[in-house]
Amino acid sequence: METTRTLPRRPRGRPARNGLDYADTRALLIRRGLEILTTQGVSATALDDVLKSINVPKGSFYHYFESKDAFVTVTLDTYAEYFARKLKLHFHNPLLTPLARLAAFVDDACRGVERHAFTRGCLVGNLGQEVSVLDERLRLRLEAIFSDWERALADCLSAAASSDELATDADCPALAHAFWVGWEGAILRARLSRSTAPMRAFFKLFLSALPRTRAPFP
Repeated sequence: METTRTLPRRPRGRPARNGLDYADTRALLIRRGLEILTTQGVSATALDDVLKSINVPKGSFYHYFESKDAFVTVTLDTYAEYFARKLKLHFHNPLLTPLARLAAFVDDACRGVERHAFTRGCLVGNLGQEVSVLDERLRLRLEAIFSDWERALADCLSAAASSDELATDADCPALAHAFWVGWEGAILRARLSRSTAPMRAFFKLFLSALPRTRAPFP
């Protein structure tokens, strides 16, 4: 939990007009940034839209962030932390077998895109599609986040191999890499078709391609 000692200091300049203090306004900007960036990406996002939506004057943006790139980076890191917690919750669920944990993650993701009427995608995937206009540091950060996700899934698949759901010689890092490559494409297609069918079709194909030692996971 963040304490008053770790909260960012309020710099000089014009404050927001929303009645919130510096730390709360900055957090609100990040939250609103998450909503907008997961919907339309960086190129289509104007800072004015973010600021007006929470009653922060345009001239005070640099009161909270050094630049738009800095704002996007902080927002991306916030998303990455949130998603890491989600993966840990699913992939370490002691009540499910390892492959059932992955299936639960897929089900949760499908419910999520339906809940937002297919308007929101994966922020990491969205930004990855705009790599040509991103700062090089953002590109490297995106690749690092994907690598973290791959390691989390590889550990889950390794647990599946240890419990005889997968062949013991399964290349779990390679399988995890293939999953995230295909999964991001499935989310994009789901948003286009406004249906979770592409996400479920990809997962079914992924499961069928896994090296097994016993009957396939239903």
